[in-house]
Amino acid sequence: MHNDTERCVRAVQSKDARFDGVFFTAVRTTRIYCRPSCPVVPPKPENMEFHPSAASCQRSGFRACKRCRPDTSPGSPEWHVRADAVARAMRLIQDGVVDREGVPGLARRLGWSTRQIERQLLAELGAGPLALARAQRAQTARVLIETTPLPFGEIAFAAGFSSIRTFNDTVREVFALTPGELRARAARSRPETAGTPGVISLRLPFRAPLEPSNLFGHLAATAVPGVEEWRDGAYRRTLSLPYGHGIVALAPRADHIACRLSLTDPRDLTHAISRCRRLLDLDADPVAVDDRLRTDPLLAPLVDAAPGRRVPGTVDPAEFAVRAVLGQQVSTAAARTHAARLVTAYGTPVDDPEGGLTHLFPAPGALAELDPENLALPRSRRTTLLTLVRALADGTLTLGPADDREEARARLLALPGFGPWTTEVIAMRALGDPDAFLPGDLGVRRAAEGLGLPGTPAALTARAADWRPWRAYAVQYLWATDAHPINHLPSEES
Repeated sequence: MHNDTERCVRAVQSKDARFDGVFFTAVRTTRIYCRPSCPVVPPKPENMEFHPSAASCQRSGFRACKRCRPDTSPGSPEWHVRADAVARAMRLIQDGVVDREGVPGLARRLGWSTRQIERQLLAELGAGPLALARAQRAQTARVLIETTPLPFGEIAFAAGFSSIRTFNDTVREVFALTPGELRARAARSRPETAGTPGVISLRLPFRAPLEPSNLFGHLAATAVPGVEEWRDGAYRRTLSLPYGHGIVALAPRADHIACRLSLTDPRDLTHAISRCRRLLDLDADPVAVDDRLRTDPLLAPLVDAAPGRRVPGTVDPAEFAVRAVLGQQVSTAAARTHAARLVTAYGTPVDDPEGGLTHLFPAPGALAELDPENLALPRSRRTTLLTLVRALADGTLTLGPADDREEARARLLALPGFGPWTTEVIAMRALGDPDAFLPGDLGVRRAAEGLGLPGTPAALTARAADWRPWRAYAVQYLWATDAHPINHLPSEES
């Protein structure tokens, strides 16, 4: 996109927010870079240049605009859709892998050499992995500066900087303000940021429109007691993170998702935000999705009635895989009950002063040694669950942002008790595949028949070829024709 100068100029002149995060506009005369929807008067086209990432702008000597704050744009939908190694690398960088494991750790996860990674990312994004991670550290530092009272020294190391001097230099270079000036500016514009001690409050941006009913309805209706809850208009849950644990509350607003994070270690902020964005599918491009689905005349009325549906994701792919097995051929309530028993027996207890959360969901290693006789499941389901958690625990099966989606599907299908439904629902929600499809799902088949779409899996799959690569979103629209609680935003009192 950033190489199509004419199209980029039109997007900037029309202040088209759909392209925020897709490319960035750098102004040669002011040495400032902006998002396409920046509210200031657009610069002359001859003074514009376009970059594929904020890191590329910073690497070229541009600083972030103080009006539109381009560093807080939604992530590019490319990394959400694409399944190639560059996209997987970007998802890992967004997850904070470079900060925790360095470029060699990133290379190891992808099976590349560090030279290959540097060359590929530089070619596509105008910046290598270190520059991309540096840009993300700067944004993490800004969030901590503006939303917490932490001393700057603690913020520097929490954001991933190796020294306070590097932290100070980077903040001044990227934002043209010192850390102290950033904090004072935030206090004047948003005095509520002082908030509750130990709690980080921030806004998670998204591309409009966003239809919250099925997104938050699904999370609330399937919430595992002790791990998740709907309270005071927000979805709350516990998080297992690299340096500790956390509790997050997420609430839909007109132009953002309100996010409140309580972390035992602030170094986990980048990772926690990345997980929340994947959970709520916030980097999707709803206009592109809906435009494609509207080409089917039988789907078009569903899209027009509630545009912007997202695919609910997960904060922990291994957790979701376990829950998918527990949910095989049982009701939503039964699946919650089975999961709650595992949580009580094997989960790690946590304190939650603001609500009723009690545990972290148990890790595969904790579940790998469970006694199958204690599971109130059919014998075949016990075998499926134990095989899955042992494969996850010993690393023979991995599910995450770096994993090849087709390879993961093949490994899942090779496990006993894994059929197309379980594999595709994991691909949809744990692997984030926007084209995952469930033609054999009972709810999908009922909805299809009610709309006049083919009712058999084979015929529906053939019809759905025109919905690609967004079939996972078509599933959300089909499910939404049912009165099931997953399709309805819970009430404030729920």
